[in-house]
Amino acid sequence: MFRIVSILKTPKLNYSNAYRFAHKMPEHLKDIATSKNPEFSAMIQYYFHGAAQLMEKDMIDYLGKYPQMKPEKKQNRVNVILDMIGNASCCLEINFPIIRDDGKYEMITGYRAHHTYHRMPLKGGIRYAMDVDLDEVKALSYLMTFKTACVNVPFGGAKGGVRIDPKNYTPRDLQRITRRYTTELLKRLMIGPGIDVPAPDYGTSGREMSWLADQYQKTFGYSDINSLAIVTGKPIHNGGIRGRESATGKGIWKATDMFLSDEDWMKLISLKTGWQDKTAIVQGFGNVGSYTAKFIHRAGCKVIGIIELDCSLFDEKGIDIPALIEHKKLNNTIKGFPNSKESTKDLLFEKCDILFPCATQQILTSENANKVQAKIIAEGANGPTTPAADKILKDKNILVIPDLFCNAGGVTASYFEYLKNINHVSFGKISSKREQRMVDEILSSMTHSLQQGGKCIKIEPNENLQELRDCNTEAEIVAYALQHVMETSAIGIMETANKYELCNDLRTAAYIWSIWKIFMAIESSGLTM
Repeated sequence: MFRIVSILKTPKLNYSNAYRFAHKMPEHLKDIATSKNPEFSAMIQYYFHGAAQLMEKDMIDYLGKYPQMKPEKKQNRVNVILDMIGNASCCLEINFPIIRDDGKYEMITGYRAHHTYHRMPLKGGIRYAMDVDLDEVKALSYLMTFKTACVNVPFGGAKGGVRIDPKNYTPRDLQRITRRYTTELLKRLMIGPGIDVPAPDYGTSGREMSWLADQYQKTFGYSDINSLAIVTGKPIHNGGIRGRESATGKGIWKATDMFLSDEDWMKLISLKTGWQDKTAIVQGFGNVGSYTAKFIHRAGCKVIGIIELDCSLFDEKGIDIPALIEHKKLNNTIKGFPNSKESTKDLLFEKCDILFPCATQQILTSENANKVQAKIIAEGANGPTTPAADKILKDKNILVIPDLFCNAGGVTASYFEYLKNINHVSFGKISSKREQRMVDEILSSMTHSLQQGGKCIKIEPNENLQELRDCNTEAEIVAYALQHVMETSAIGIMETANKYELCNDLRTAAYIWSIWKIFMAIESSGLTM
Protein backbone atom coordinates (compact mmCIF):
# COMPACT_ATOMS: atom_id res chain seq x y z
CA MET A 1 0.00 0.00 0.00
CA PHE A 2 1.12 3.55 -0.62
CA ARG A 3 0.41 6.73 1.30
CA ILE A 4 -1.66 9.07 -0.84
CA VAL A 5 -1.44 12.80 -0.17
CA SER A 6 -4.82 14.45 0.13
CA ILE A 7 -6.02 16.03 -3.10
CA LEU A 8 -6.73 19.21 -1.13
CA LYS A 9 -3.25 19.46 0.37
CA THR A 10 -0.81 21.98 -1.07
CA PRO A 11 2.45 20.23 -2.04
CA LYS A 12 5.38 21.09 0.23
CA LEU A 13 8.36 21.25 -2.07
CA ASN A 14 10.91 22.50 0.49
CA TYR A 15 13.12 23.98 -2.23
CA SER A 16 15.39 26.91 -1.44
CA ASN A 17 14.82 30.20 -3.24
CA ALA A 18 18.19 29.75 -4.93
CA TYR A 19 16.96 26.76 -6.91
CA ARG A 20 13.16 26.93 -6.97
CA PHE A 21 12.93 28.77 -10.28
CA ALA A 22 16.39 28.09 -11.75
CA HIS A 23 14.89 25.89 -14.46
CA LYS A 24 12.18 27.91 -16.14
CA MET A 25 9.50 26.98 -18.61
CA PRO A 26 10.72 28.13 -22.06
CA GLU A 27 8.92 31.20 -23.37
CA HIS A 28 7.47 29.41 -26.40
CA LEU A 29 5.78 26.86 -24.12
CA LYS A 30 4.12 29.21 -21.63
CA ASP A 31 0.84 29.36 -23.56
CA ILE A 32 0.61 25.56 -23.88
CA ALA A 33 -1.12 25.30 -20.49
CA THR A 34 -4.20 27.04 -21.91
CA SER A 35 -3.91 26.31 -25.63
CA LYS A 36 -6.90 24.61 -27.29
CA ASN A 37 -4.84 22.94 -30.00
CA PRO A 38 -1.14 22.84 -29.09
CA GLU A 39 1.53 21.23 -31.24
CA PHE A 40 2.20 17.68 -30.15
CA SER A 41 5.94 18.25 -29.62
CA ALA A 42 5.17 21.34 -27.52
CA MET A 43 2.89 19.24 -25.31
CA ILE A 44 5.62 16.71 -24.58
CA GLN A 45 8.17 19.45 -23.93
CA TYR A 46 5.73 21.23 -21.62
CA TYR A 47 5.24 18.09 -19.53
CA PHE A 48 9.00 17.51 -19.46
CA HIS A 49 9.91 21.04 -18.33
CA GLY A 50 7.16 21.02 -15.70
CA ALA A 51 8.60 17.83 -14.20
CA ALA A 52 12.18 19.13 -14.48
CA GLN A 53 11.29 22.20 -12.42
CA LEU A 54 10.17 20.00 -9.53
CA MET A 55 13.20 17.73 -9.52
CA GLU A 56 16.01 20.17 -10.33
CA LYS A 57 17.05 20.68 -6.69
CA ASP A 58 17.29 16.91 -6.22
CA MET A 59 19.46 16.67 -9.33
CA ILE A 60 21.85 19.26 -7.93
CA ASP A 61 21.89 17.43 -4.60
CA TYR A 62 22.70 14.20 -6.48
CA LEU A 63 25.89 15.86 -7.76
CA GLY A 64 26.97 16.19 -4.14
CA LYS A 65 28.88 12.97 -4.82
CA TYR A 66 31.47 15.32 -6.36
CA PRO A 67 32.60 17.28 -3.26
CA GLN A 68 35.19 19.20 -5.26
CA MET A 69 32.56 20.52 -7.68
CA LYS A 70 31.49 24.12 -7.04
CA PRO A 71 27.76 24.95 -6.76
CA GLU A 72 27.84 26.93 -10.03
CA LYS A 73 29.38 23.96 -11.82
CA LYS A 74 26.68 21.64 -10.46
CA GLN A 75 23.95 24.03 -11.61
CA ASN A 76 25.51 24.31 -15.07
CA ARG A 77 25.85 20.55 -15.37
CA VAL A 78 22.21 19.99 -14.48
CA ASN A 79 21.20 22.72 -16.94
CA VAL A 80 23.07 21.19 -19.86
CA ILE A 81 21.68 17.70 -19.16
CA LEU A 82 18.15 19.09 -19.04
CA ASP A 83 18.84 20.92 -22.31
CA MET A 84 20.00 17.65 -23.87
CA ILE A 85 16.83 15.87 -22.73
CA GLY A 86 14.64 18.78 -23.85
CA ASN A 87 15.81 18.79 -27.47
CA ALA A 88 15.94 16.30 -30.32
CA SER A 89 19.49 15.30 -31.27
CA CYS A 90 18.76 14.71 -34.94
CA CYS A 91 15.81 15.24 -37.28
CA LEU A 92 15.93 14.05 -40.88
CA GLU A 93 13.62 14.86 -43.78
CA ILE A 94 14.15 12.95 -47.03
CA ASN A 95 12.51 13.22 -50.45
CA PHE A 96 12.77 10.53 -53.09
CA PRO A 97 10.96 9.53 -56.31
CA ILE A 98 9.16 6.27 -57.03
CA ILE A 99 7.53 4.84 -60.15
CA ARG A 100 4.03 3.64 -59.33
CA ASP A 101 2.32 0.62 -60.85
CA ASP A 102 0.40 2.89 -63.26
CA GLY A 103 3.70 4.22 -64.62
CA LYS A 104 3.46 7.65 -62.97
CA TYR A 105 6.32 9.22 -61.02
CA GLU A 106 5.73 10.57 -57.55
CA MET A 107 7.89 12.33 -54.97
CA ILE A 108 7.64 10.83 -51.49
CA THR A 109 8.56 12.60 -48.24
CA GLY A 110 9.80 10.65 -45.22
CA TYR A 111 11.12 11.53 -41.77
CA ARG A 112 13.17 10.07 -38.92
CA ALA A 113 13.94 11.76 -35.60
CA HIS A 114 16.43 10.77 -32.89
CA HIS A 115 15.87 12.22 -29.44
CA THR A 116 18.77 11.33 -27.13
CA TYR A 117 21.65 8.87 -27.35
CA HIS A 118 21.87 8.05 -23.63
CA ARG A 119 20.87 4.49 -24.53
CA MET A 120 21.63 2.68 -27.78
CA PRO A 121 20.01 1.53 -29.94
CA LEU A 122 17.14 3.96 -30.26
CA LYS A 123 13.56 2.72 -30.68
CA GLY A 124 10.49 4.10 -32.39
CA GLY A 125 7.77 3.23 -34.86
CA ILE A 126 7.24 4.13 -38.51
CA ARG A 127 3.90 5.71 -39.45
CA TYR A 128 2.36 5.91 -42.90
CA ALA A 129 -0.19 8.73 -42.81
CA MET A 130 -0.94 12.07 -44.46
CA ASP A 131 -0.52 14.00 -41.20
CA VAL A 132 3.08 12.83 -40.65
CA ASP A 133 5.41 15.81 -40.35
CA LEU A 134 8.63 16.81 -38.64
CA ASP A 135 6.86 18.13 -35.54
CA GLU A 136 5.01 14.87 -35.00
CA VAL A 137 8.04 12.59 -35.36
CA LYS A 138 10.06 14.85 -33.04
CA ALA A 139 7.28 14.74 -30.45
CA LEU A 140 6.93 10.98 -30.63
CA SER A 141 10.70 10.52 -30.38
CA TYR A 142 10.62 12.58 -27.14
CA LEU A 143 7.75 10.48 -25.86
CA MET A 144 9.48 7.22 -26.77
CA THR A 145 12.55 8.22 -24.73
CA PHE A 146 10.42 8.84 -21.66
CA LYS A 147 8.33 5.74 -22.33
CA THR A 148 11.27 3.34 -22.54
CA ALA A 149 12.84 4.88 -19.43
CA CYS A 150 9.53 4.63 -17.60
CA VAL A 151 9.37 0.85 -18.06
CA ASN A 152 13.14 0.31 -17.69
CA VAL A 153 13.69 -0.76 -21.30
CA PRO A 154 17.27 0.17 -22.34
CA PHE A 155 16.47 2.05 -25.55
CA GLY A 156 16.69 5.69 -26.53
CA GLY A 157 13.80 7.38 -28.31
CA ALA A 158 13.22 7.70 -32.05
CA LYS A 159 10.32 7.97 -34.47
CA GLY A 160 9.75 8.03 -38.19
CA GLY A 161 7.13 8.15 -40.86
CA VAL A 162 6.23 8.61 -44.51
CA ARG A 163 3.63 11.16 -45.62
CA ILE A 164 1.29 8.98 -47.66
CA ASP A 165 -2.16 7.48 -47.35
CA PRO A 166 -1.39 3.76 -47.70
CA LYS A 167 -4.95 3.06 -48.87
CA ASN A 168 -4.15 4.88 -52.12
CA TYR A 169 -1.21 2.63 -53.02
CA THR A 170 -0.92 -0.94 -54.27
CA PRO A 171 1.13 -3.45 -52.26
CA ARG A 172 3.86 -3.19 -54.92
CA ASP A 173 3.88 0.61 -54.54
CA LEU A 174 4.13 0.31 -50.76
CA GLN A 175 6.99 -2.15 -51.07
CA ARG A 176 8.92 0.25 -53.32
CA ILE A 177 8.32 3.12 -50.87
CA THR A 178 9.37 1.04 -47.85
CA ARG A 179 12.53 -0.28 -49.48
CA ARG A 180 13.59 3.14 -50.78
CA TYR A 181 12.83 4.79 -47.42
CA THR A 182 14.92 2.08 -45.72
CA THR A 183 17.84 2.63 -48.09
CA GLU A 184 17.79 6.39 -47.58
CA LEU A 185 17.94 5.93 -43.81
CA LEU A 186 20.70 3.32 -44.07
CA LYS A 187 22.84 5.59 -46.28
CA ARG A 188 22.75 8.19 -43.50
CA LEU A 189 23.40 5.65 -40.69
CA MET A 190 20.01 6.49 -39.18
CA ILE A 191 18.94 2.88 -38.56
CA GLY A 192 20.70 -0.38 -37.72
CA PRO A 193 20.66 -3.14 -35.06
CA GLY A 194 22.98 -1.07 -32.85
CA ILE A 195 21.79 2.39 -33.96
CA ASP A 196 18.02 2.67 -34.29
CA VAL A 197 15.50 -0.17 -34.39
CA PRO A 198 12.13 0.81 -35.94
CA ALA A 199 8.77 -0.91 -35.40
CA PRO A 200 5.29 -0.78 -36.98
CA ASP A 201 2.94 2.05 -36.16
CA TYR A 202 -0.21 3.55 -37.66
CA GLY A 203 -0.48 2.54 -41.33
CA THR A 204 2.26 -0.09 -41.16
CA SER A 205 2.42 -3.70 -40.02
CA GLY A 206 4.63 -6.77 -39.93
CA ARG A 207 4.59 -6.80 -43.73
CA GLU A 208 6.41 -3.47 -44.00
CA MET A 209 8.82 -4.52 -41.25
CA SER A 210 9.68 -7.68 -43.23
CA TRP A 211 10.43 -5.55 -46.30
CA LEU A 212 12.64 -3.27 -44.22
CA ALA A 213 14.59 -6.20 -42.71
CA ASP A 214 14.97 -7.83 -46.13
CA GLN A 215 16.26 -4.59 -47.69
CA TYR A 216 18.88 -4.31 -44.95
CA GLN A 217 19.95 -7.96 -45.27
CA LYS A 218 20.38 -7.66 -49.03
CA THR A 219 22.32 -4.36 -48.94
CA PHE A 220 24.19 -2.90 -45.97
CA GLY A 221 23.62 -5.81 -43.59
CA TYR A 222 24.53 -8.80 -45.76
CA SER A 223 27.36 -9.77 -43.36
CA ASP A 224 25.63 -8.73 -40.13
CA ILE A 225 24.78 -11.80 -38.02
CA ASN A 226 22.23 -9.67 -36.12
CA SER A 227 20.54 -8.35 -39.25
CA LEU A 228 17.03 -9.43 -38.15
CA ALA A 229 17.40 -7.17 -35.10
CA ILE A 230 17.20 -4.06 -37.28
CA VAL A 231 13.43 -3.95 -36.78
CA THR A 232 10.78 -5.37 -34.45
CA GLY A 233 7.14 -6.18 -35.02
CA LYS A 234 8.05 -8.73 -37.69
CA PRO A 235 5.90 -11.78 -38.50
CA ILE A 236 6.66 -14.87 -36.39
CA HIS A 237 8.19 -16.76 -39.31
CA ASN A 238 10.59 -13.89 -39.96
CA GLY A 239 12.05 -13.40 -36.48
CA GLY A 240 9.03 -11.92 -34.73
CA ILE A 241 7.86 -12.84 -31.26
CA ARG A 242 4.63 -14.41 -30.06
CA GLY A 243 2.56 -12.09 -27.90
CA ARG A 244 3.69 -8.87 -29.63
CA GLU A 245 0.32 -8.19 -31.28
CA SER A 246 -1.59 -8.16 -27.99
CA ALA A 247 1.17 -6.58 -25.88
CA THR A 248 0.00 -2.95 -25.94
CA GLY A 249 -3.56 -3.90 -24.97
CA LYS A 250 -2.33 -6.26 -22.28
CA GLY A 251 -0.04 -3.54 -20.93
CA ILE A 252 -2.94 -1.07 -20.75
CA TRP A 253 -5.00 -3.62 -18.81
CA LYS A 254 -2.13 -4.31 -16.40
CA ALA A 255 -1.28 -0.62 -15.90
CA THR A 256 -4.90 0.09 -15.00
CA ASP A 257 -5.09 -3.02 -12.84
CA MET A 258 -2.15 -1.87 -10.70
CA PHE A 259 -3.98 1.28 -9.64
CA LEU A 260 -7.41 -0.34 -9.57
CA SER A 261 -6.08 -2.97 -7.14
CA ASP A 262 -4.59 -0.44 -4.71
CA GLU A 263 -6.98 0.54 -1.93
CA ASP A 264 -5.37 3.92 -1.20
CA TRP A 265 -5.41 5.10 -4.80
CA MET A 266 -9.02 4.02 -5.24
CA LYS A 267 -9.97 5.75 -2.00
CA LEU A 268 -8.52 8.95 -3.47
CA ILE A 269 -11.09 8.90 -6.30
CA SER A 270 -13.92 7.27 -4.31
CA LEU A 271 -13.90 3.92 -6.10
CA LYS A 272 -13.81 0.36 -4.76
CA THR A 273 -10.89 -1.84 -5.73
CA GLY A 274 -11.07 -4.52 -8.41
CA TRP A 275 -12.61 -4.89 -11.86
CA GLN A 276 -15.92 -6.36 -10.73
CA ASP A 277 -18.90 -3.99 -11.08
CA LYS A 278 -16.78 -1.49 -13.05
CA THR A 279 -17.96 -0.04 -16.34
CA ALA A 280 -15.72 1.06 -19.19
CA ILE A 281 -15.86 2.82 -22.55
CA VAL A 282 -13.16 2.17 -25.16
CA GLN A 283 -12.41 4.69 -27.92
CA GLY A 284 -10.92 2.93 -30.92
CA PHE A 285 -11.33 -0.75 -31.77
CA GLY A 286 -8.18 -1.37 -33.76
CA ASN A 287 -5.36 -3.52 -32.49
CA VAL A 288 -4.84 -1.56 -29.25
CA GLY A 289 -8.48 -0.92 -28.41
CA SER A 290 -9.74 -4.41 -29.23
CA TYR A 291 -7.11 -6.16 -27.12
CA THR A 292 -7.64 -3.69 -24.28
CA ALA A 293 -11.37 -4.43 -24.36
CA LYS A 294 -10.67 -8.16 -24.51
CA PHE A 295 -8.42 -8.18 -21.41
CA ILE A 296 -10.55 -5.88 -19.25
CA HIS A 297 -13.67 -7.87 -20.24
CA ARG A 298 -11.89 -11.07 -19.20
CA ALA A 299 -10.96 -9.42 -15.88
CA GLY A 300 -14.66 -8.85 -15.10
CA CYS A 301 -15.16 -5.27 -16.28
CA LYS A 302 -18.38 -4.42 -18.11
CA VAL A 303 -17.57 -2.69 -21.42
CA ILE A 304 -20.64 -0.55 -22.08
CA GLY A 305 -19.39 1.51 -25.01
CA ILE A 306 -17.15 1.22 -28.09
CA ILE A 307 -16.32 4.30 -30.18
CA GLU A 308 -15.19 4.06 -33.80
CA LEU A 309 -15.07 6.61 -36.62
CA ASP A 310 -17.98 5.10 -38.53
CA CYS A 311 -20.06 3.84 -35.63
CA SER A 312 -20.43 3.77 -31.84
CA LEU A 313 -21.98 0.94 -29.82
CA PHE A 314 -23.59 1.30 -26.40
CA ASP A 315 -25.16 -1.26 -24.08
CA GLU A 316 -25.67 -0.66 -20.36
CA LYS A 317 -25.74 -4.42 -19.77
CA GLY A 318 -22.30 -4.81 -21.33
CA ILE A 319 -21.06 -5.59 -24.84
CA ASP A 320 -20.01 -9.14 -25.74
CA ILE A 321 -16.38 -8.30 -26.61
CA PRO A 322 -15.29 -11.73 -27.99
CA ALA A 323 -18.31 -11.73 -30.30
CA LEU A 324 -17.60 -8.13 -31.38
CA ILE A 325 -13.97 -9.00 -32.18
CA GLU A 326 -15.17 -11.85 -34.43
CA HIS A 327 -17.70 -9.53 -36.08
CA LYS A 328 -14.94 -6.96 -36.77
CA LYS A 329 -12.68 -9.64 -38.28
CA LEU A 330 -15.44 -10.78 -40.66
CA ASN A 331 -16.78 -7.36 -41.64
CA ASN A 332 -13.84 -4.98 -41.03
CA THR A 333 -16.20 -2.75 -39.03
CA ILE A 334 -18.20 -2.85 -35.81
CA LYS A 335 -21.19 -1.49 -37.73
CA GLY A 336 -24.05 -3.93 -37.91
CA PHE A 337 -23.10 -5.82 -34.74
CA PRO A 338 -26.43 -7.48 -33.84
CA ASN A 339 -26.04 -7.73 -30.06
CA SER A 340 -25.69 -4.02 -29.19
CA LYS A 341 -27.36 -0.79 -30.20
CA GLU A 342 -25.64 1.82 -32.33
CA SER A 343 -25.45 5.17 -30.58
CA THR A 344 -25.44 8.72 -31.93
CA LYS A 345 -24.17 10.16 -28.62
CA ASP A 346 -20.57 11.16 -28.05
CA LEU A 347 -19.70 8.30 -25.73
CA LEU A 348 -16.47 9.99 -24.58
CA PHE A 349 -18.66 11.92 -22.18
CA GLU A 350 -21.02 9.13 -21.13
CA LYS A 351 -20.94 8.13 -17.46
CA CYS A 352 -18.56 5.22 -16.74
CA ASP A 353 -15.86 4.23 -14.27
CA ILE A 354 -12.94 3.96 -16.73
CA LEU A 355 -12.41 5.63 -20.10
CA PHE A 356 -9.83 4.14 -22.48
CA PRO A 357 -8.88 6.57 -25.29
CA CYS A 358 -7.06 4.20 -27.68
CA ALA A 359 -7.39 6.03 -30.98
CA THR A 360 -5.53 9.26 -31.61
CA GLN A 361 -3.94 12.31 -30.01
CA GLN A 362 -5.58 15.42 -28.53
CA ILE A 363 -9.13 14.11 -28.21
CA LEU A 364 -9.54 15.62 -24.73
CA THR A 365 -9.07 19.39 -24.80
CA SER A 366 -9.90 22.49 -22.78
CA GLU A 367 -13.24 22.64 -24.63
CA ASN A 368 -14.54 19.19 -23.68
CA ALA A 369 -12.62 17.91 -20.63
CA ASN A 370 -15.30 19.25 -18.28
CA LYS A 371 -17.79 16.86 -19.88
CA VAL A 372 -15.84 13.71 -18.93
CA GLN A 373 -17.70 11.65 -16.32
CA ALA A 374 -15.22 8.80 -15.90
CA LYS A 375 -13.28 8.32 -12.65
CA ILE A 376 -10.18 6.91 -14.38
CA ILE A 377 -8.71 7.68 -17.81
CA ALA A 378 -6.18 5.12 -19.07
CA GLU A 379 -4.38 6.60 -22.08
CA GLY A 380 -4.03 3.86 -24.66
CA ALA A 381 -3.20 6.36 -27.41
CA ASN A 382 -0.21 8.71 -27.53
CA GLY A 383 -1.03 12.23 -26.35
CA PRO A 384 -4.84 12.01 -26.15
CA THR A 385 -4.97 14.74 -23.46
CA THR A 386 -3.78 18.35 -23.89
CA PRO A 387 -2.13 20.12 -20.92
CA ALA A 388 -5.18 22.36 -20.51
CA ALA A 389 -7.47 19.33 -20.39
CA ASP A 390 -5.06 17.55 -18.05
CA LYS A 391 -5.42 20.34 -15.49
CA ILE A 392 -9.21 20.26 -15.73
CA LEU A 393 -9.25 16.50 -15.20
CA LYS A 394 -6.93 16.74 -12.18
CA ASP A 395 -9.13 19.46 -10.68
CA LYS A 396 -12.12 17.14 -11.14
CA ASN A 397 -10.18 14.46 -9.21
CA ILE A 398 -10.04 12.14 -12.22
CA LEU A 399 -7.09 9.76 -12.14
CA VAL A 400 -5.26 9.91 -15.49
CA ILE A 401 -2.88 6.99 -16.11
CA PRO A 402 -0.50 8.64 -18.61
CA ASP A 403 0.42 7.37 -22.06
CA LEU A 404 4.18 7.08 -21.45
CA PHE A 405 3.41 4.34 -18.92
CA CYS A 406 -0.01 3.03 -19.87
CA ASN A 407 0.67 2.05 -23.49
CA ALA A 408 4.31 1.00 -23.03
CA GLY A 409 3.45 -2.70 -23.43
CA GLY A 410 4.20 -2.56 -27.14
CA VAL A 411 7.76 -1.26 -26.81
CA THR A 412 8.37 -3.72 -23.96
CA ALA A 413 7.42 -6.66 -26.19
CA SER A 414 9.56 -5.13 -28.94
CA TYR A 415 12.50 -5.24 -26.54
CA PHE A 416 11.86 -8.95 -25.97
CA GLU A 417 11.83 -9.49 -29.76
CA TYR A 418 15.10 -7.57 -30.07
CA LEU A 419 16.65 -9.80 -27.38
CA LYS A 420 15.39 -12.88 -29.20
CA ASN A 421 17.00 -11.70 -32.43
CA ILE A 422 20.42 -10.82 -31.00
CA ASN A 423 20.52 -13.97 -28.84
CA HIS A 424 19.41 -16.13 -31.79
CA VAL A 425 17.13 -18.30 -29.66
CA SER A 426 13.42 -18.24 -28.79
CA PHE A 427 12.33 -17.67 -25.21
CA GLY A 428 11.84 -21.01 -23.46
CA LYS A 429 13.64 -22.95 -26.17
CA ILE A 430 16.47 -24.11 -23.92
CA SER A 431 15.36 -24.08 -20.30
CA SER A 432 11.56 -24.22 -20.00
CA LYS A 433 11.19 -28.02 -20.10
CA ARG A 434 14.01 -28.42 -17.57
CA GLU A 435 12.32 -25.93 -15.21
CA GLN A 436 8.97 -27.70 -15.60
CA ARG A 437 10.57 -31.07 -14.84
CA MET A 438 12.37 -29.57 -11.82
CA VAL A 439 9.09 -28.39 -10.26
CA ASP A 440 7.55 -31.84 -10.77
CA GLU A 441 10.59 -33.56 -9.25
CA ILE A 442 10.61 -31.26 -6.20
CA LEU A 443 6.96 -32.07 -5.50
CA SER A 444 7.61 -35.78 -6.10
CA SER A 445 10.61 -35.70 -3.74
CA MET A 446 8.56 -33.99 -1.00
CA THR A 447 5.78 -36.57 -1.40
CA HIS A 448 8.29 -39.43 -1.24
CA SER A 449 9.88 -38.00 1.93
CA LEU A 450 6.50 -37.78 3.67
CA GLN A 451 5.66 -41.37 2.69
CA GLN A 452 8.97 -42.54 4.17
CA GLY A 453 7.83 -41.13 7.50
CA GLY A 454 4.76 -43.34 7.49
CA LYS A 455 2.36 -40.73 6.17
CA CYS A 456 0.46 -41.15 2.91
CA ILE A 457 0.19 -37.55 1.65
CA LYS A 458 0.58 -36.62 -1.99
CA ILE A 459 1.64 -33.01 -2.55
CA GLU A 460 -0.14 -31.42 -5.47
CA PRO A 461 0.68 -28.00 -6.98
CA ASN A 462 -1.91 -25.28 -6.43
CA GLU A 463 -3.39 -23.37 -9.34
CA ASN A 464 -0.72 -20.63 -9.33
CA LEU A 465 2.16 -23.11 -9.23
CA GLN A 466 0.59 -25.15 -12.02
CA GLU A 467 0.32 -22.01 -14.13
CA LEU A 468 3.98 -21.12 -13.51
CA ARG A 469 5.12 -24.70 -14.08
CA ASP A 470 3.30 -24.91 -17.39
CA CYS A 471 4.53 -21.50 -18.57
CA ASN A 472 6.89 -22.77 -21.25
CA THR A 473 5.73 -21.29 -24.54
CA GLU A 474 7.19 -18.07 -25.90
CA ALA A 475 3.84 -16.26 -25.68
CA GLU A 476 3.35 -17.25 -22.03
CA ILE A 477 6.88 -16.24 -21.06
CA VAL A 478 6.47 -12.86 -22.81
CA ALA A 479 3.12 -12.31 -21.08
CA TYR A 480 4.60 -12.94 -17.63
CA ALA A 481 7.62 -10.74 -18.34
CA LEU A 482 5.37 -7.94 -19.62
CA GLN A 483 3.25 -8.04 -16.48
CA HIS A 484 6.37 -7.89 -14.30
CA VAL A 485 7.65 -4.83 -16.19
CA MET A 486 4.32 -2.99 -15.83
CA GLU A 487 4.05 -3.89 -12.14
CA THR A 488 7.52 -2.62 -11.21
CA SER A 489 7.01 0.58 -13.22
CA ALA A 490 3.66 1.26 -11.56
CA ILE A 491 5.26 0.89 -8.13
CA GLY A 492 7.99 3.35 -9.13
CA ILE A 493 5.43 5.90 -10.32
CA MET A 494 3.37 5.51 -7.15
CA GLU A 495 6.43 6.03 -4.96
CA THR A 496 7.47 9.08 -7.01
CA ALA A 497 3.99 10.60 -6.70
CA ASN A 498 4.19 10.23 -2.93
CA LYS A 499 7.78 11.50 -2.66
CA TYR A 500 6.96 14.70 -4.52
CA GLU A 501 3.46 14.97 -3.00
CA LEU A 502 1.81 15.15 -6.42
CA CYS A 503 -1.64 14.00 -5.28
CA ASN A 504 -3.42 12.59 -8.36
CA ASP A 505 -0.90 13.95 -10.90
CA LEU A 506 0.41 10.63 -12.24
CA ARG A 507 1.66 12.22 -15.46
CA THR A 508 4.19 14.42 -13.68
CA ALA A 509 5.15 11.46 -11.46
CA ALA A 510 5.76 9.28 -14.54
CA TYR A 511 7.88 11.98 -16.19
CA ILE A 512 9.97 12.46 -13.03
CA TRP A 513 10.38 8.68 -12.71
CA SER A 514 11.62 8.56 -16.32
CA ILE A 515 13.76 11.72 -16.30
CA TRP A 516 15.69 10.55 -13.23
CA LYS A 517 16.93 7.47 -15.10
CA ILE A 518 17.81 9.44 -18.24
CA PHE A 519 19.59 12.08 -16.16
CA MET A 520 21.72 9.52 -14.34
CA ALA A 521 22.58 7.69 -17.58
CA ILE A 522 23.77 10.92 -19.25
CA GLU A 523 25.56 12.19 -16.13
CA SER A 524 27.47 8.95 -15.53
CA SER A 525 28.42 8.60 -19.22
CA GLY A 526 30.71 11.63 -19.01
CA LEU A 527 28.98 13.39 -21.91
CA THR A 528 28.80 16.60 -19.86
CA MET A 529 32.34 16.56 -18.43
